[in-house]
Amino acid sequence: MKALPQLHQKKVLVLGLAKSGFTAARLLHKLGAFVTVNDSKPFEENPEAQELLNLGVTVICGRHPEDLLDEGFELVIKNPGIPYRNTLIQKALEKGIPVWTEIELAYLISEAPFIGITGSNGKTTTTTLLFHMLNQDGKSPLIAGNIGTVASGVAEKANADQVIVTELSSFQLKGTESFRPHISIITNLYEAHLDYHGSLEDYIGSKKKITANQTSEDYFIYNADQQMLVDHAKTVKAQGIPFTLKGRTEKSISADGEYIYWQGEALIERKRIMLAGEHNLENILSATAAALLSGGTKETIIRVLTSFTGVKHRSQYVGEWQGRRFYNDSKATNALATKSALEAFSDNIVLLAGGLERQHSLEELRPYMGRVKVLVTFGETADRFVEFANSCRVPTVIKAGLMDDAVEKAVSNSEPEDTILLSPACASWDQYESFEVRGDAFIEAVRKYTEANE
Repeated sequence: MKALPQLHQKKVLVLGLAKSGFTAARLLHKLGAFVTVNDSKPFEENPEAQELLNLGVTVICGRHPEDLLDEGFELVIKNPGIPYRNTLIQKALEKGIPVWTEIELAYLISEAPFIGITGSNGKTTTTTLLFHMLNQDGKSPLIAGNIGTVASGVAEKANADQVIVTELSSFQLKGTESFRPHISIITNLYEAHLDYHGSLEDYIGSKKKITANQTSEDYFIYNADQQMLVDHAKTVKAQGIPFTLKGRTEKSISADGEYIYWQGEALIERKRIMLAGEHNLENILSATAAALLSGGTKETIIRVLTSFTGVKHRSQYVGEWQGRRFYNDSKATNALATKSALEAFSDNIVLLAGGLERQHSLEELRPYMGRVKVLVTFGETADRFVEFANSCRVPTVIKAGLMDDAVEKAVSNSEPEDTILLSPACASWDQYESFEVRGDAFIEAVRKYTEANE
């Protein structure tokens, strides 16, 4: 880990704990900063705050004092989920105090270079797939970021011979200043998270920060099927590596209906690839390009592509029972992600969808609802899904309660050869703590139902 003399004996406020705030506060204390942590959870219910206090960190819990920034802080590191409209963040920016997320700290302390992966959809699959490619090639990669492992904690232990494969959200990237990945990837860009960013321009601008500090020694892998990213690539100093699904190209990486090509030469037949779905081709192309640029061998890449079946909660194959196949796509928290899932399967879909009401449009799903024979809907959006599905003339539309009820109704109204797909198109927080908890509930409900009906 690199020392950061610029932070030694500097007053730093860590706003919000959770995993990233706790790790950042511990690291800053270790680096010699004077750290204060402010978290809304009461101290007696906050084991992270208790541990930090024992280390000698100043801890303020249960409230956010309005005069906190009057104590002369020179840096604020905030939890990525805290919006910039937060009063303390607004005051910090007005005072000219830098506001980082812990990704910036991770970059500054890391001995290892970064591969940064962002985009509206496909980040986690691309990150995981690339990690497997490099790992099976003996590169000893590390994996971090929005995928669930705190980047600064990974960077603390990384050495110069490794690489940190990092999934990055717009929330994390917005709080960076000098972050410079050796390889950056933008899988795609669509409208998302406007409740946080306030505008599409701010959301896209935050995503594009992944390339802001790259130089001609670096690489930018981008979706050449989106004009917005083609235009952005022209402004980036890094070497552009476009990928396209629109047919073979002589340069970079591409795909047609039969093959994936690297620099115009066939790399692998698409029918040999285990990861299902047209939408996953973007993830496959970008991960493959990054692996090759990192010294990965074609043999290893092919071996991974013919064995990798996906990431948990992202079109995850759960199993088969009496001719019905079950897929867990709980990570589909918006209509665009569910549209991609529906594209991946043909007719005879039994779709489980619904969740937190954010008043987002469902219209992106309409062209694909003809593939849905049964819709089982739940959560706050259930009534709106019923109305939408009826307007799409879905033959059978059913409201359900929690996941056990939804799975029972889905299977009871299915037939052999059907695909039973959880792809909610909504966040989970009305009924479940997270999309992971929701997906696990689906897997468990499938297990219980199939075992009980053997």
